Amino acid sequence: MKLRDWIAKLAKSHRAATFIALITTFAGVGLLIDRPKGSVLEWLGIPFLIIGGAVFAWAVWPTAQAPVQAAPNLANRILRWLTWDGRLVKLFPAIGVAIVIADLSFNLLLSATPALLTEDIIVLLAAFVLMAYGFVPPRFARERDFVLVFFIALNAILVAPLLIARAYYADFERSVDLYSWAALAPETGAVLSVLGVPNSVHAVPGATAPGLTFTPRNLAVQVTIVITTSCSGIYSFGIFASAFAAFVLTEYERPSRRMWVLLGLGLLTSYTANVLRMVVIVLVGYYTDTAQTDLQNMLIAHSYAGWLIFLGWIALFWSVALKLMPLEKGTSSPAQSEVRLRRAELRCGICSEALTPVIPATRCRCGSYYHRNCLATARQCPSCGQSFRVDGALSVRGT
Repeated sequence: MKLRDWIAKLAKSHRAATFIALITTFAGVGLLIDRPKGSVLEWLGIPFLIIGGAVFAWAVWPTAQAPVQAAPNLANRILRWLTWDGRLVKLFPAIGVAIVIADLSFNLLLSATPALLTEDIIVLLAAFVLMAYGFVPPRFARERDFVLVFFIALNAILVAPLLIARAYYADFERSVDLYSWAALAPETGAVLSVLGVPNSVHAVPGATAPGLTFTPRNLAVQVTIVITTSCSGIYSFGIFASAFAAFVLTEYERPSRRMWVLLGLGLLTSYTANVLRMVVIVLVGYYTDTAQTDLQNMLIAHSYAGWLIFLGWIALFWSVALKLMPLEKGTSSPAQSEVRLRRAELRCGICSEALTPVIPATRCRCGSYYHRNCLATARQCPSCGQSFRVDGALSVRGT
C-alpha cells in the first residue's frame, strides 16, 4: 500500500489519527522532560512533538476550504501557487500547531532564555493566523490574505535572517542585536562621517549590541550610544515593510513596473527614515549638548525625533504613492471601468437613469430611489411592492 493510500485511510478514521497523534505527542513530552543523555533518543523529542501535534490538528480540525477571492490579485495568485492550487490549505492548522510546538521547544532547549521574546511572538502570531485561516468567510478573502501575507513577510524580514545567522555561526544563543550590527550602526556611522562627525562603531563590554562613540563639540568627553535592537527601529521598519508589501500584493491584479517601483520605494524610504532617526539623535547631541545640558538634548531627540521623522516621511511617501498607485491598479479595460462607474452611480429603480438634483426624486421606505414622475406612473415600488398615490404634479406618497 502506497503512502498516499495510508494517508487517505487514516483521514477517514479521525479516532485512529487522534490516538496516534496523542501517543506521539506524549512520547515527545516524555523525551523532553527525561532526556536520555548521550543517546540518539535525546533528539527525538522535538520531532515527536511536531509530528504528533501536526497530526492531531489535522485529525480534529474542521476541513477548510480552498481560498476564494472575489477579485483576483497578486496575493491570491501567490498563495494559490504556494498551496498547490489551494490543496494544502487544509493543512494550515497542522502547520500552525507544528510551528507553535517548534518555537516553544526551541526556547526550552536551545535558546538563551525560555521567555517569549519579540521574535517568538511574531512566529506564534503567524501560527495562529494559519490555524484560523480556514474559518474566515470567503467574502473576507482579501482581508484574510492580507493578514497572512503580512505575517509571512514579517517573519521573512525579522525572524528568518536571525535564524539563518544562528545556523551559519552555529550559535543558537546569538542575540537579536545582530540587526543593529548589520543594518543600522555601520550605516549610521558612515552617514555621520560624511557629515563631518568623527565616530567609531565598536563592541561594548557586557552588551551584545554595538556602540557608537563620538565627542560632542561642546564637551571634552566621549559619549557612547548603545544601539540595541529594541530602540533601533528595526521592528517599526519590519512592520511597515510587511504591511506595505501585503497592501500592494492584495490591491494589484498583476505585476507591473510601477508596482515594483512603489514597493521598492516603500521599503527603501522606510529603512532610510530609520537610519536618519539615529543620525539626527547623534547630531543633536554633537552640536547642542554642553556641560550644563548633560546630554539632555540628545535624550529629548531620542524620545521625539523618531515621531517627527516618521510623520514627515509618511506624509512625503504617501503623497507620492497615491499619485502612482491608481494608474496600475487592476487590469480592467476602459469599457469595464465605464460599466463599474455606471453601476456606482445612484440610479432610478424604474427607468435606470441617473438621479440628479435637477430631476425631483424620492426614496421608498425599503431604501430604493426613484424619479417622482417614474414612481407616479408605476404607482408602486418595484422592489417591495408598496403602493403610491399621486397628490399633484410632483407629489408622490406611499399608501
